[in-house]
Amino acid sequence: MIQHAQRQAGEASAIDSLDAVLALCAEDMAAVDACVGESLASDVALIRQVATHIISSGGKRLRPMLLVLGARACGYAGRDHVPLAAIIEFIHTATLLHDDVIDQSEVRRGRQSAHTLWGNAASVLVGDFLYSRSFQMMVELDSMRIMRILADTTNAISEGEVQQLLCMGDPEITRETYLAVIEHKTARLFEAACRLGAVVAAESAETEQAMARFGNLLGQAFQVADDVLDYGGDGQAMGKNIGDDLAEGKPTLPLILARARADQAGRELVDRALGGGGRSELVAVKALLERTSALDDAMDFAAGLAGDAAVLLQALPASPWRDALACLARFSTQRDG
Repeated sequence: MIQHAQRQAGEASAIDSLDAVLALCAEDMAAVDACVGESLASDVALIRQVATHIISSGGKRLRPMLLVLGARACGYAGRDHVPLAAIIEFIHTATLLHDDVIDQSEVRRGRQSAHTLWGNAASVLVGDFLYSRSFQMMVELDSMRIMRILADTTNAISEGEVQQLLCMGDPEITRETYLAVIEHKTARLFEAACRLGAVVAAESAETEQAMARFGNLLGQAFQVADDVLDYGGDGQAMGKNIGDDLAEGKPTLPLILARARADQAGRELVDRALGGGGRSELVAVKALLERTSALDDAMDFAAGLAGDAAVLLQALPASPWRDALACLARFSTQRDG
């Protein structure tokens, strides 16, 4: 695989689409998927059923892919990036299991969510299993540096989830508070994935910091775009129901912008929808978002974050791997789901 990776890295770059990115890292990602499958081994059948249900349901595997691409872009030719990417996927999957219980989401990645099939208790406990298994895998890598980064990351994610819980149903949440929430609950795992690609490659502190910042900005861009698509995206492509954020009372950036620009009736609409109107107000809220240009402006903000992230990739030598990372930055705000 190393020879294949080196050959790929030496070829002329044509990484201008998501398909090209997937082709470039296909061999590495197949190894990550195999590691994920092996690491799900448990004598408890329910653990295997619940974890396999959500992990095998697809998803973009964006976070582990970022780690793989980042490591290769930094010149790494070893194998430790594979279990590291699997750890990132386990942490992400654990958060999804917990999130769906908190939000009472019925659909995840186009399939019934785990808690609707096995109940809340099973979903929470299997999420805990994935967290603990990820730390077992970290210990096997025998790197205190890696453990510190991932321990700090999981702690920050938990803080972000609690912050978001406190914001639910509150129409007066500010843009700054919203950005603080998504920086913790979403961007920090992107940041860890990209930072660890540099760490495993033993890159300089400057390159490591550039990669971490790239991941953080990309994670913010991805989440803002996701929040925009919750009102104007393709539900089938997203693998969830359009309007879920509104139904759950989440004050995301499009709503924050629209409320700030709306007249009294518009503000009352947003307040009512977030306070319990839920999806019944979706049509009226979407009309308000269109009138106030909130969706376009929020997506423009996300594109700005992604553009700032891409600039940081200049810290890396030119290669198809670097181009793939830049392509993912563009993809983050140019998708339907």
